Amino acid sequence: MKAQLREKEFKQKRALWPFMKQLFGYSLRYKKWYVPFVSAILIVAVIDAIYPLVWLNYIDGVITPLVSQYKEAAVKGLSPELSYKGLFIFAIIYVVLAVLQTASESVFVYFSGKIREYVVSDLRSDMFRKLQYLSFSFYDRQALGWLISRITSDAGRVTELISFGFLSLVWGVFMIIACLVAMTLYSWILTLIVLATIPFLFLLSVKLRMLVLQYAREARKTYSEMLATFNEHIHGVEVNKISVQEDSAAANFSKISGKMEWVSFRSSYYSAMYSPLVVMVGSVAAALVIYLGGKMAIAGGITLGVLAAFFGYARIIYEPIMDITRFYALAQNSLSAGERIFSLIKEPITIYDREGVTDFGEIKGNIEFEGVRFHYVAEKPILKGLNLRINAGESIALVGPSGEGKTTITSLICRFYEPTGGAIKIDGVDYKEKTLESFRNQLGIILQTPHVFSGTIIENIRYADQNASEERIVEILNSIGAKEMVTRLAEEVGEEGSNLSLGEKQLISFARVILKNPKILIMDEATSSVDTLAEAKIQKGIAQLIKGRTSIIIAHRLSTIKHCDRILVIKKGEVVEEGKHEELIAKRRFYYDLYTKQSREGVGFAV
Repeated sequence: MKAQLREKEFKQKRALWPFMKQLFGYSLRYKKWYVPFVSAILIVAVIDAIYPLVWLNYIDGVITPLVSQYKEAAVKGLSPELSYKGLFIFAIIYVVLAVLQTASESVFVYFSGKIREYVVSDLRSDMFRKLQYLSFSFYDRQALGWLISRITSDAGRVTELISFGFLSLVWGVFMIIACLVAMTLYSWILTLIVLATIPFLFLLSVKLRMLVLQYAREARKTYSEMLATFNEHIHGVEVNKISVQEDSAAANFSKISGKMEWVSFRSSYYSAMYSPLVVMVGSVAAALVIYLGGKMAIAGGITLGVLAAFFGYARIIYEPIMDITRFYALAQNSLSAGERIFSLIKEPITIYDREGVTDFGEIKGNIEFEGVRFHYVAEKPILKGLNLRINAGESIALVGPSGEGKTTITSLICRFYEPTGGAIKIDGVDYKEKTLESFRNQLGIILQTPHVFSGTIIENIRYADQNASEERIVEILNSIGAKEMVTRLAEEVGEEGSNLSLGEKQLISFARVILKNPKILIMDEATSSVDTLAEAKIQKGIAQLIKGRTSIIIAHRLSTIKHCDRILVIKKGEVVEEGKHEELIAKRRFYYDLYTKQSREGVGFAV
């Protein structure tokens, strides 16, 4: 029995820095793009910080003198002769700054988008590659929906952080520094007034951050659960209909969707609270500048231009603070997705080549189980010390009730799992002392549920050997009774083989294995998907397929294993009976009972 576990939960409170370090490690693969990216952000931040100074000099250097000249002339009853050259110069300065800022914004938007797309591609590639190498024990614990959400929405979410999120952070930091430098040069008193409000904003941010993280984690977990449920019930829609469980399935999905709605709203709500808090605190700071700065201007402590500039700074300095807090909120929201992504990328590979192992040469096909123990769940052992020897070229059938260990034995032979005790030897050598690739290249398996990939029929057969000729493929199809597929080699199979029948997909899997020409062949109820007429057609092909190679067959129909050299009856992970078909029938024990029961029922017995 395989252990089905729930999605891993993450509860660490201080996990943001490790996550950021890992994520930006990916983005720094493209550090050559960070130079123009950061430079452009710096230019935009400096220009934003310069605007109030332009306004200051415009008022004090141009407007105020012109107003004074106008008043003096008016008092004397003269027509004022004013020069508007200063107005024109500042108009040009403003236009130049605007053009430079627009160009810089275009640069950082371009490079932020480019960095994001490359990083999301890298993350998805690394996750998919890891999934190819993880052992079957990992898939026993994971639902498909959880894995899909990591590749799709999770990857997209975290990369927002290193594109426009990082842009906001860098711009905010540069902007705050530039603003504080400019403010301090003109009035340290008003600067302290503005700074006094920042700690209050910081405390509010800290208060909200754990709430954001808590609900973001719950939202990602629920999203995966929703995807898994959706996938499960769409694939099982026939069962729902025949069991009249449509309403029950819909109600269950609505319950999960409702939970998703609630936790997503809470996460979004607390994230959105940053903006109004910043606006409120910024308004308080601006009000203090208006009041105290106005008194200072009246008393002659500062000029009108300085007062106007400080009012501008009191407003705009909270924009970068808001961007930084928005980055922090985005980081907290992305943290839950990032934890899931990097936990997958770092998932240990349990079936791998040990250091110093060598390749198998051409194997003969001797298989030996020496005291093999195995379990999926520690408390429920499947094999408790199995001893079994299969000679090279021998055909073996495994029969017995479902759940007794037959598929476990074949999975261990394929090294999809490894024994928890004892050893499995191929030609007298523990297969853990040899490379996986050199072993599996000489191994063929035909599963009960055949799988085909998108593409044509001939492309699917060639999956085993990309260089195989069409003549060889035609020859193989003819040998297994699939002559009707010879004229359809260029036909598209559709997504997951939707254009083919189940039997046709199984015939493709047969042809694929024959093309590989393996030394060890495993057939796990391989004819259960083929109707009786099609099965009769391919029996000759199966006999040719197993000839001269070690074959282990789990059969759906007992009639298909009469030709095997040995039949092993498996119960509770042990061989309780073995021999040829005629010998076992003569003994009138376990095999006899299985065979006669199937004969009486007139249907295939699931063994």
